[in-house]
Amino acid sequence: MNDDIRRLKDALERAEHAVFFGGAGMSTASGIPDFRGASGLYTVSGEESPEYLLSDECLEKEPLKFFAYYRAMILHPEAKPNPAHIALAELEKRGRIHAVITQNIDGLHQAAGSRKVLELHGSCAQSYCSKCGHPVERDYIAETEGVPRCETCGGTVRPDVVLYGEFLPKEAFEEARREVERADLLIVGGSSLTVYPASSLVTRFTRSPGLGRNKILAIINFDPTPYDCDADILIRESVAEVLPALV
Repeated sequence: MNDDIRRLKDALERAEHAVFFGGAGMSTASGIPDFRGASGLYTVSGEESPEYLLSDECLEKEPLKFFAYYRAMILHPEAKPNPAHIALAELEKRGRIHAVITQNIDGLHQAAGSRKVLELHGSCAQSYCSKCGHPVERDYIAETEGVPRCETCGGTVRPDVVLYGEFLPKEAFEEARREVERADLLIVGGSSLTVYPASSLVTRFTRSPGLGRNKILAIINFDPTPYDCDADILIRESVAEVLPALV
């Protein structure tokens, strides 16, 4: 265990309210590509950008194209929780981590056993009819072809995720904000911290008074982030290796 991981482990043991904030790098060890990595969606995309193919505009104007891309590139039913997810669930069980805030939509935190998971961008595990609002079974989109239709009214079934061009769910974001402002330790793992407004939660943490306590920001990420200069602990290693070392 290197010195930075040891410092993080000590900080976690002393923290009264530790919160974890994770990004796509949390799930790469589960076989789910991120957006900006060497094999990410931005680098393997064709003529049209992921921003368009995963947008509300594409869903409305070219639903066949949207669902073809969504099934091929976003759904990963074979993915299983990796050691990072499992470690977080164990830390929550022990009372060390009080909340997990995630930008991911894969549901792997819940699959690993985490209970308080705030999903800023929704979840692939949930779908609903865009016309009547009727909820749909978890695997319905994956098991259908073409444009999935509601069996109740015939409307388009869409994933309950935040597409490009849509706003974050207000309730989830506000709860995440409250958790971050209450925290005395914020651990960021596997996130480039470039996606707004999710990344603004780090600013909320660094600028909130913290109820008079000393606050610690820890960032675990291979690549630099815009918030590295604010980090008290900076670890350039895989979250799938660092988080299990904290257990």
